[in-house]
Amino acid sequence: MTIFMNILFLFLIVCAIAVSFTKNLLNSVLIYMSFSLVMALIWIMLESPDLAITEAAVGAGVTTVLFLVTLKKLYSMHTVKDRELSAQMQDLQADEMAKEELWVSADGKEEKSDER
Repeated sequence: MTIFMNILFLFLIVCAIAVSFTKNLLNSVLIYMSFSLVMALIWIMLESPDLAITEAAVGAGVTTVLFLVTLKKLYSMHTVKDRELSAQMQDLQADEMAKEELWVSADGKEEKSDER
């Protein structure tokens, strides 16, 4: 039983370090969820089932769902901003094309500009 407890403690340390170095937010949430589940197992082994149930419900359940909903909203806001930026870029490109057409002279030859 002591060996299993030490393995769980080691897993907790690995989870804590992995969350610190993870660049992807979704991976961080999943590692946090596994941390909470391992912590619930440790509470069960320490003969504290009330804390284990609370840790599993709040730590791995509710908090993880709230983090996932927050990530979904962040990514949806990010995609909206990307769409707005791409629309602005298309408008700028259209403006540049219109400016280039203004440089065409009356006889159809293109004049070279020094502004570029």
